[in-house]
Amino acid sequence: MIKNSSDSYAHMVDHPNSSYILLFWLIIFFTLLSIVASSFVVAANQCSMHKTKKLIETMLDAGSDAQQVMQRTKNILLTFQTVLSPYDSESIHMLSVTTHSLRRESVSVKQFIDTSRHSTKTAVVTLYVANLVVVVSNLVFVVAALVSFFFRWPLGLIIILFCCWILTGLSWFLTGINFFFHNFAEDTCNALEDFQQNPQNSSLQSVVPCTKYPTSNTLLVRIGSTIHNYMSQINLKLAELPALARPTETDDDLVVQEVCNPFSGAPNYTFTPDKCPTDSIPVGNLPNILSRYTCYKSSKKCRGEGKFLPEALYDECRAYSESLQDLIDIYPDLVSLLKCSQVKQAFSDIVQFQCKPFRKAARRLWLSTLLFSVCLVILTLLWAAKAYQDKGKLFSPCSIFPERV
Repeated sequence: MIKNSSDSYAHMVDHPNSSYILLFWLIIFFTLLSIVASSFVVAANQCSMHKTKKLIETMLDAGSDAQQVMQRTKNILLTFQTVLSPYDSESIHMLSVTTHSLRRESVSVKQFIDTSRHSTKTAVVTLYVANLVVVVSNLVFVVAALVSFFFRWPLGLIIILFCCWILTGLSWFLTGINFFFHNFAEDTCNALEDFQQNPQNSSLQSVVPCTKYPTSNTLLVRIGSTIHNYMSQINLKLAELPALARPTETDDDLVVQEVCNPFSGAPNYTFTPDKCPTDSIPVGNLPNILSRYTCYKSSKKCRGEGKFLPEALYDECRAYSESLQDLIDIYPDLVSLLKCSQVKQAFSDIVQFQCKPFRKAARRLWLSTLLFSVCLVILTLLWAAKAYQDKGKLFSPCSIFPERV
């Protein structure tokens, strides 16, 4: 009775040879297609990581440059405060407020850059490794399934199929992650394009400090007015030098050049260094002029030589002039910082040269993982059908047809 039942079951599941051939070639086709799709994933994964890292580095480098300008400006202002501390308490207070603001912004920007650099690097590398591991693991099991089939190891094939289903699920999960990354690339580039066209109404306004810096113009006016006032005082004092020199000096010896005052007057105190008189000198060169009138010996000998400026006063003037020159030299960078010029230039570079390949790389990665996942699903189903088709039959090694009993 049992034997007849078994014969009846064997007869029910008997298939023509053409079905074995068809299923076998479908498995071979989708195995090859999976291998091709996996090569697309690996190539797109590598390209995507490279483009993403380049874009992130461009943005973070712009932030680092801005932070370095803040740091240099803060250090110069601190030096200037030290020089002014015994003489001008009002300017010291103004510079102290400005320095504190720059220090706070500099620390905030540096922390943001360091955190972002670490987190973005971790995210990019994690996605890259995850894609690579899942693809390679799936390929190993796809090849292992083929080997198990040819060497007729049914239990091994079932175990491999079980693992393939798990890895296929992971592959679909990564496809979703890559789709999210593709949308992220699109949204990022769209936001950068919006920022380039209208910074004030851009969605990036909340994360770019310079677009929401309401006192930037006030800060520039403060610094400009301070430098302008000191330059005016320096030129007034220089005009008094001939009267302080000894009477026997000739007019040619007493000619003192005017110091360039690169800032216009109130109320804007605009930085216009190109409008200085042609015969004026930078304030940093002032010590060279004053050294001719500086007394390094006894006062009697100096008076006879027309050197009336005490050495201590000369040192003070030199400290003033060097600090002022440092502040003037860095002022254009400070203006660029407060007007977001560096950030805008970085964003412009990204929009013009990097966004298009970045979008393409993200899209290729998503589509290649989608193709790979679809191939895995079909291939796993085909292997399941093949396992069912071969159930209860005897096969010779490397044979696709069952032995006839």
